[in-house]
Amino acid sequence: MPYILFTRLRLLSQRAQYTLHLYINLYIKRTSMERTQIYLTKEEREALKLLSERTGQSQSALIRQAIDRYAGQYSEEKRSQYLQKARGIWKNRTDVPDIRRLRSEIDCEILYSR
Repeated sequence: MPYILFTRLRLLSQRAQYTLHLYINLYIKRTSMERTQIYLTKEEREALKLLSERTGQSQSALIRQAIDRYAGQYSEEKRSQYLQKARGIWKNRTDVPDIRRLRSEIDCEILYSR
């Protein structure tokens, strides 16, 4: 059966294959989608329409991909990676005051001001 389906799928046009792929993705993998409405400027709408025509993807698919990419930039895993990269970047700087000395001075002021 899978061989027959694969053979028949190859006979479909590229556009039909992509459409079938979208339906499978929509109804099998993403059954928990919710409908939403967005407002676009005229320029954004035209750009989206042109991109849809050039890529052969639906406007909804393009919007979902853009949101997935944008949201991926702010995932907790990415945040953790950025923090790990930033760790120690000031350790060899000479223009930054010694935090331990500053903290001890503040602690002394607080202790003796009572």
